[in-house]
Amino acid sequence: MACALSLVLPCSSGWAQPSAAPSMGSPASAELSPAVERKLGEAIMTQGRRDPEYISDPDMSQYLENMGRKLGAYAPGGAPQIEVFGVRNPEINAFAMPGGFIGVHTGLIVGSGSESEVAGVVAHEIAHVTQRHIARGLTQQRQSGHIALASIAAALLAAVVPGGGQAAMGIAAFGQAAAIDRQLGFSREAEQEADRNGVEMLRKAGYDPSGMAAMFGRLSKASSLNEGRGGGAYVSTHPLSLQRMSDMQNRVRQYGPAGSQNEDEYWFIRAKSRVVQAVDPRALRQAQEQLEDEARTPAQHAGVAPTVARRAAAWYGVSLAALARQDSAAAASALTQAQALMPQSPYIELQRVDIELARKQVASALKMAQAAHKRWPQRRSFVLRTAQSLQLLGRDTEAVAFLNAQIKRWPQQEPEFYKMLAMSQDRIGERVQARQTMAIYYEKLGALPSAFTQLQQARAMSQDFYVQSQIDAKMRELSSRIAEDRRLLERFRS
Repeated sequence: MACALSLVLPCSSGWAQPSAAPSMGSPASAELSPAVERKLGEAIMTQGRRDPEYISDPDMSQYLENMGRKLGAYAPGGAPQIEVFGVRNPEINAFAMPGGFIGVHTGLIVGSGSESEVAGVVAHEIAHVTQRHIARGLTQQRQSGHIALASIAAALLAAVVPGGGQAAMGIAAFGQAAAIDRQLGFSREAEQEADRNGVEMLRKAGYDPSGMAAMFGRLSKASSLNEGRGGGAYVSTHPLSLQRMSDMQNRVRQYGPAGSQNEDEYWFIRAKSRVVQAVDPRALRQAQEQLEDEARTPAQHAGVAPTVARRAAAWYGVSLAALARQDSAAAASALTQAQALMPQSPYIELQRVDIELARKQVASALKMAQAAHKRWPQRRSFVLRTAQSLQLLGRDTEAVAFLNAQIKRWPQQEPEFYKMLAMSQDRIGERVQARQTMAIYYEKLGALPSAFTQLQQARAMSQDFYVQSQIDAKMRELSSRIAEDRRLLERFRS
């Protein structure tokens, strides 16, 4: 395990519980308090966001964020800050990390048959977080002589030193996070508690509570989900006994009519996930063929005819795969099929913008992105495409004004806004401000040493005493936070 928990990745300074639930006893000791647990999770995520498997797609991020927020709002006793993110991996799996960070493999989404099935797995993982199963497991391991927590701390410690961790470039942080999840090996009682609380969250959040039982039923049979890859990965970390399945099914039967969510978006996210996880030409061709089959002869699902949204999403996925192969003509043709079925979809409109960008028709792409942003103002993806188009057209002054306005709306949700803003600021000669903005970008990612380096560069460029004083104050704050993080990790390394 010590070898498996090398979580260090480089920090570049360049641009870049209901009463019926079983009692689990007292919570984890104060040694791993919720605040400390969150710090550990944030440290892992700082490196994880640089993992090639981390999905930064704004549409997928918003979809999973919204799902986590809906479910977490109904967690027994209240939920901590929950962050659900996508992981590019065809394996049927999901995992929870310390502090409320939950990774969902694209393979789990692709292998599901409904939105409530995905939500069921997420709800189960949220329950592990809120019931402190992860914190308790890590603490117990440390007390019994295991070195999981110490190994995490030792590896992460190098990352809070400027320039540290360079030798570990390319290590898959989320693969190691999943390894932590496997080693924890939650007890039968903990799994049952997470099941019961998860089903309750599903029902209250408006999802079909039978979704959890349906998804776990698929996994327990280890049916050939996702084109023969199987369902053993998640089952291996969350063993599904007959007692657990029976308990879930009985609990669902006690509820009234099933809840219902609008699943249109789910089908588009599912189609995108199939393409996103295809990381080589052969996998991409296979994904496109599967999506074409689904679009033309969609299979029955639970005896119900496939929805229009599901067929439109399949054609959208075909278009995504074609564009990934740099075939813009085939991408446009497939998208026309999707749009004929579903004329008003932000996913289809975004793909139209991306096809125009691929064809170098930037002015047309800008016009489309601006119109789509007005129609769907809550979609961060259209903000990014608008800013990208402005930059490609050399209209960086407009890009700066536009991005500043969007940052006021979403100061926390999209770090990429700050990176793009810094790029345009540098192009129009605002070199000091550009590096201050990049410092914010790195701070949002949790990469404090890189943020500190950007501020050092900004201070060296500035001749303004007032600006220098502001930078000095921010550098002192970051230095204090870096030292605090180091003290925390040193505490658990020993």
